[in-house]
Amino acid sequence: MASSLIHRRPLASAAASAFLRPARLVPQPPDLIKWVRREGGFVHQSIKIAFLEEDNPNGLGLGLVASENISKGSDLIILPHHIPLRFGESSALTHLAQHIPEELWAMKLGLRLLQERATKGSFWWPYISNLPETYSVPIFFPGEDIKNLQYAPLLQQVNKRCRFLLEFDKLVKGALENVKLDEHPFGGQEVDASALGWAMSAVSSRAFRLYGSKRPDGTRVSAPMLLPLIDMCNHSFSANAEIVQEKEASNENMLVKVIAGAQIKQNDPLELNYGCLNNDLFLLDYGFVIPSNPYDCIELKYDPALLDAASMAAGVSSPNFSSPTPWQQQILFQLNLDGENPDLKVRIGGSEVVEGRLLAALRVLLCNERAAVEEQDLETLKSTTAEAPLGISNEAAAVRTMIALCVIALQHFPTKIMEDEALLQQKVSATAELAARYRIQKKSVIIDAMRGLTKKVRDLSSKEPITSQ
Repeated sequence: MASSLIHRRPLASAAASAFLRPARLVPQPPDLIKWVRREGGFVHQSIKIAFLEEDNPNGLGLGLVASENISKGSDLIILPHHIPLRFGESSALTHLAQHIPEELWAMKLGLRLLQERATKGSFWWPYISNLPETYSVPIFFPGEDIKNLQYAPLLQQVNKRCRFLLEFDKLVKGALENVKLDEHPFGGQEVDASALGWAMSAVSSRAFRLYGSKRPDGTRVSAPMLLPLIDMCNHSFSANAEIVQEKEASNENMLVKVIAGAQIKQNDPLELNYGCLNNDLFLLDYGFVIPSNPYDCIELKYDPALLDAASMAAGVSSPNFSSPTPWQQQILFQLNLDGENPDLKVRIGGSEVVEGRLLAALRVLLCNERAAVEEQDLETLKSTTAEAPLGISNEAAAVRTMIALCVIALQHFPTKIMEDEALLQQKVSATAELAARYRIQKKSVIIDAMRGLTKKVRDLSSKEPITSQ
């Protein structure tokens, strides 16, 4: 789906190509550092733009690198108020933005990005021309590689975004069909689903939510904005830089600054923490996955039939998952796992081995002693650090059921980790490689959870009282 926007080259042609050194919108774009300085911004003299090493997993391609040692606390980049690109007020764009769901907020700012991209002589053209021609997010994957992600919650999100782009494409075309040229937000240029996808991906992978304009009462409103040059910092959970905002000395406008949060050594990349996100969000919004991501998890549906099958596989007798007693059902309601609008999404992995709501439900439904349950508060029942609040036998049954759940979840993947790793040794497309790396990490989350749970079962077994025959 090639777009006809000016200042750009076709998007789809490179969508499935290698992403290690993605082409920029123009072959020789303006020097972004010089542009920021010329517009009154500050860039530390020891910062340069360079291609990162290929063993850096967190955002390959162009990034900011220290050409010399930089001491902790140093100002790295300062952007004055007029350089960040915000949504702004435009009647045509505001009308279109009303049709964008909140969860796809990046498309709203993406409309403004497309508007500036289509504007000849745009103030932001030096920045926009340095943007990648394409992004390694799944909406640009070939269909087979989308399928090869193999994880239903992510596939649903990818398909949802693709459907939105196709529907929004029709809406935009219909809304702008009879608009006069001088009122057209994109200068009369046609914007198709490919251009919309490029813009949404550019924003989701680069924008920061910071404080912007003031309300009448004086409080500042946070809003997503694109930060030229700053958005070339890559991600790290142990970032060496951080973003701060300060009021300009001469007025009420805000400066956006990046400062060194630690000493940065020569040739080290500048890194910001994009957030404590799981690999679903890193792949959907940024186009990469984090190996051994401590915040990664898998999502399961709380399903009594699934829990019955898991408990039977674990050798747990007489579970009440499909037929809870009224008092057990009341606790499920308190856990928001029952009732009119329950939240049935539960997680395994991440900062906790298992989500507290799921653990509490297992403990309660595997216990037939109402009095013992009522002696515990809900937070204790949800706690992964509470040591067998309903007894060792109950805890062991709950943990064995969780292990069986993990086995079932692992079986939903068509391939095994060894097969995925063997695929990486072959010459495959960048999207096929990224899909394989993603599913390896998802399966690793399950396996790591199983190891932790198996250790807990062993620990519980050593504490279980021995009964005479």
